[in-house]
Amino acid sequence: MVELKYDANGLIPCIVQDEKDGAVLMMAWMNEESVKRTLEDGTTWFWSRSRQEFWNKGATSGSKQIVKKMYYDCDADCLLAVVEQLGSGACHTGERTCFYRELTK
Repeated sequence: MVELKYDANGLIPCIVQDEKDGAVLMMAWMNEESVKRTLEDGTTWFWSRSRQEFWNKGATSGSKQIVKKMYYDCDADCLLAVVEQLGSGACHTGERTCFYRELTK
């Protein structure tokens, strides 16, 4: 496996993209173990900085993410998970994507 570059806290950002239309669904943090779990399990696993625990996306909400492909960027310090999004949406607010608010001047 490639040598990914984690930050000082052992984390790497993971952008999650819908395989059907390319929409950016969310961004969450992974550590080495959550990357391993994601690759082995085929669903997204993240590290919660606030709760200091692993979470499997959709385990409680039903909005699972089935990983179709995983990429890393040219610097190996950011991940991209291309997923099949199941359930109502990726955002904990109930929205389809976490990026539903536009930043204006």
